[in-house]
Amino acid sequence: MRDATKRDYAARMLRVLIHIQENLEEDPDLDELARVACFSPFHFHRIFKGMVGETVRQHVRRLRLERAAFYLRRTPDFSVTEIAFQAGYETLESFSRAFYGMFKITPSRWRAWRGAIFPRYIPAELYYNPLGHLTGFEPILYKGDEMDAKIMKIPARRVAFVRHVGPYHKCQPAWEKLCKWAESKGFLTPETLFIGLSHDDPEITPIEKLRYDACITVGLEIAPEEEIGVQEIPEGDYALYLQTGPLELIPEGFGRLVGKWLPTQGREIKPGPCVEVYLDDPDQVPPKDLRIELQVPLEPK
Repeated sequence: MRDATKRDYAARMLRVLIHIQENLEEDPDLDELARVACFSPFHFHRIFKGMVGETVRQHVRRLRLERAAFYLRRTPDFSVTEIAFQAGYETLESFSRAFYGMFKITPSRWRAWRGAIFPRYIPAELYYNPLGHLTGFEPILYKGDEMDAKIMKIPARRVAFVRHVGPYHKCQPAWEKLCKWAESKGFLTPETLFIGLSHDDPEITPIEKLRYDACITVGLEIAPEEEIGVQEIPEGDYALYLQTGPLELIPEGFGRLVGKWLPTQGREIKPGPCVEVYLDDPDQVPPKDLRIELQVPLEPK
């Protein structure tokens, strides 16, 4: 691990965490937070989750509930409903459910009770501080989560593709259309690579607007046809991680690669879609044994 890189990533993320705590009344703007930290907006959400251990939305929601617990005790002139609205909840009922879900006590009982409650343990140990002091933190990527990942230069890949828009797990029709076309043209060979391009983060983009390209590698002579597009996955350095297991684990794998392993390598992420290279046929190999190579584009050195 490169200590200078670790310190740099931690300092940049600390700026984000301070910004969030100082602007807790506002809904977080991910592009703005990425600018505060000088991270790529495309991958910022994964970097944040990997280093902090929760999504930006989860982080803000938890801090607001912890602040609400503080206000319930320290501001008797404010009603529970007023504190609920300040925490970003539209109804007292929804606030009470969220508060109980976190602290296992209702807001009214907590206000009347003289005992203490303790927030759920957070790996990065970042909690609401009424004094506003936040001077440092230890990202959870430094706490022993090793990955067998590497960085490699990969040549450009020309691919034919069919785009799917909607939930990623419903992309099968795009694959069926692409493979039927390729098989009819005789384009499928033992050397053909099956690649998925995930353009959006499900934690940010509405599920009905997620964009995914089902791709196969093709030669230079192949041209677009009707619903079959052609594009090039650029040459460059990529962070690679060979994941084994069900397809549902892909987002978790990318999160660990981008948010935990890569910040220790002295490299910056390049804006662009995440690349999934499927090394096994899901119809032939059990889900637990599926091999998927996860690839993330990097900025040149």
